[in-house]
Amino acid sequence: MTVVVDAAPLVAVADRGDRLAAAVEAVLRDEPGEIVIPAPVTSEVDYLIGRRLGRAARLAFIEDLGAGRFVVAHLDADDYRTVVDLEHRYENLDAGLADLSVVIAAMRHRTRRLLTFDERHFRSLRPLDGGHFTLLPMDEPRP
Repeated sequence: MTVVVDAAPLVAVADRGDRLAAAVEAVLRDEPGEIVIPAPVTSEVDYLIGRRLGRAARLAFIEDLGAGRFVVAHLDADDYRTVVDLEHRYENLDAGLADLSVVIAAMRHRTRRLLTFDERHFRSLRPLDGGHFTLLPMDEPRP
């Protein structure tokens, strides 16, 4: 299996005081497959961690990227055209580049499993090949 990761869970896991950090850690620790972060999400995480937790925490995230802890999914020109198409299709959501890159990365990595807290967007957005996303940690509760 593979999981595609949105920004907020990575910010939460960087902040040991966040009430959801343990749940995110459990998902990341127990994931048997690749942990994928779309490139636009890495920029969002860098910014949010820096604002919330400071430079040292931001650099720790970048070190994790450099160590290959995550697979970074890059977008090509066709992917950006798909983002525009999705923005028009889901215009009332105003989802934005980072969230729509999660949808594209999920398709590319053949998964519907997303690590996100953003139920508003990802309960409405659909995988590009149809169906629904599984949102972690909400949809697969831990014992």
